[in-house]
Amino acid sequence: MKKLEILAGVAAGLVAFLALRGLNLFPWLLLAGLTYFLVTSRGQLGDIGRKKVGAVVSHRPQVTFEDVGGQRVAKRELMEALQFLKDYDRARRLGIRPLKGILLAGPPGTGKTLLAKAAANYTDSAFISASGSEFIEVYAGLGAQRVRGLFEKARKLARSERKTAAIIFIDEIEVLAGRRGAQVGHLEYDQTLNQLLVEMDGLKLDDDVRILMIGATNRPDLLDAAILRPGRFDRTVRVDLPDREGRCEILNLHLKNKPLSPEVSIDTLARETFGLSGAHLETLCNEAAILALRKGNEAISQDDLEEALDKILMGEKLEKLPSPEEIHRVAVHEAGHAVVSEALRPGSVAQVTVSPRGNALGFVRHAPKDDTYVYPRETIEEEICILIAGAGAEEMFFGSKSTTASNDFQRALDLAKRIVSYGMSPLGVVDRDTASPEVLAKATREILDRCHDRTASILKKHRMHIKEIAQALMKRESMPGDELRSLLQRDYPGRWRWRKLPSYRGKLTRKVEEAARG
Repeated sequence: MKKLEILAGVAAGLVAFLALRGLNLFPWLLLAGLTYFLVTSRGQLGDIGRKKVGAVVSHRPQVTFEDVGGQRVAKRELMEALQFLKDYDRARRLGIRPLKGILLAGPPGTGKTLLAKAAANYTDSAFISASGSEFIEVYAGLGAQRVRGLFEKARKLARSERKTAAIIFIDEIEVLAGRRGAQVGHLEYDQTLNQLLVEMDGLKLDDDVRILMIGATNRPDLLDAAILRPGRFDRTVRVDLPDREGRCEILNLHLKNKPLSPEVSIDTLARETFGLSGAHLETLCNEAAILALRKGNEAISQDDLEEALDKILMGEKLEKLPSPEEIHRVAVHEAGHAVVSEALRPGSVAQVTVSPRGNALGFVRHAPKDDTYVYPRETIEEEICILIAGAGAEEMFFGSKSTTASNDFQRALDLAKRIVSYGMSPLGVVDRDTASPEVLAKATREILDRCHDRTASILKKHRMHIKEIAQALMKRESMPGDELRSLLQRDYPGRWRWRKLPSYRGKLTRKVEEAARG
C-alpha cells in the first residue's frame, strides 16, 4: 500500500513538473488511461471466462431411486436407459448404441433433480450439476467456453475418482438450448447452443470416460429441434404429477421420520391432495410438524395435516374479521356449494369452512374418490352446478347475490365456453373464428341456464340442511365432510317455512363482536 502511495505521489509530481515546463500532457494522459482500461478489462474478462460453472459432487450423491416416490414409470424408463452405463460390457455385446442424452420433462416440483442424482448413484458415475442460466453472458463466446469447460470438468472428475462414467445434469435447459434465432440481434445464445451440440456429437463409445447428459425442463416446447433429435437427447422421460398411489408413497417417505398419531390416515390425505406435486407434499408434512410443535404436541395429528393442507391450498389465516352479517352470508354461500357437491358427487366434500384464508372468506375442500383425467360433458356440467350453488343459496335465503360469487361465475362461464369449444354442445364441432358470436353466446347461455335450473332444484330440496349447516359453521367455523354427510341424511317432516336465522354467538362471531367493542 505504501509503495502505491509513493508511486502515485511521484507520478503526480512528475505531471505537475512537466505541466509547469509547458509540455502538452493530454496525449500522454489519454494513452495512459486507455492502457489502464485495456489491462483492467482484460483481467475482468478473464475472470468472467474462468467463472466456475456447475456444482461438482465429489462423492456419489446419497439419493437412490427408492428415495424418489410417485414416479414408477419415470424411474423404470430412466433405469432402462442407464443400463449401458451400469452394464457396459453386456450392452456392447448386444450392439446397443449408448445414449448421449436424456431429457426429463414435467411440472415443477415433481422430482427431476432427484431422479438425476439417483441416476448417478445407480450407475456409480461422477456427477456435475449446473443451471442453464450459468452459461449465458453478454460477452460473446463465454457461454461456449463454459460448455467446453463443463465437459472437460466432468472428464477430470471421473478420472480423479477412478470412474468410467460421468453424468452432467443441466437444470432449466430451455435457457441454454432454446430455439435458435429467437434472440434477435444477439448470437450468444445460438453460439452456446451450437457448442453444446458439438460436444454431444463428440461423445464416443470408446472414450475412457463415458458421459451422459441429463437435462430437465418445465417447457420442452421451447427447446431447439436440433437438440431433441435422436443422437443427442435420445429419450424424453415424462415426470408428471403423482397419482393417488404415488402420493401415498411420497407422503410415507416424508412422514417416516416424524412421529404420527394413531388416527392419521395417509390414504385419506392422499385422496384429498389431487393435483399436488411431490414438493407440495413435502411442504405439507413439514408444515404439519411445525403446527404440532406450535401446539406443544409430541406427535402429528390428522388435524395438523388437514390444517397444513388448507394453508398450502388457500394460504395462511387472515387477521381481518368480517361482520356477523358477512359471516352469515359466507356460511350460507359455502353451505350451498357443499350441499350441491354432495348431491351430485356423494362423498366428495372433505371440509367446509368460513375461516378467511388468502383471498377467500370461506371455501369447500373437495376429496374426489378417484383421480380424474377425462371429463365428459356431464362431469363438466356438474362442476358448473357446484360453482353457481353458492350464489344460488345466497339468493334463496337473502333475496340477492354478492361479490363472493364473482370468481365462481367466471370459472363457470369458462367451463361452459369449453363445452362449446370441445364440440360437446348441440352445435357439435364448431370453430370460434368462423362461428358467429351470437350462436356461440346462445349455446353457452343454454348450458348455464340448464345448470342453474338443476342447481336451484337441489337447493330447494335441501333448504333445511343448508340452514343447519350455516348455523354450525357460524358456531364452529368449519365442518368435516363426514359430519356434513351425516347431517344431510336427516329428514324434516312436515311443511317448513323460512324464518330469519337467529344470531348465533359462535367462536368467529364472538371474535367480531369483541373486536368491535375493543
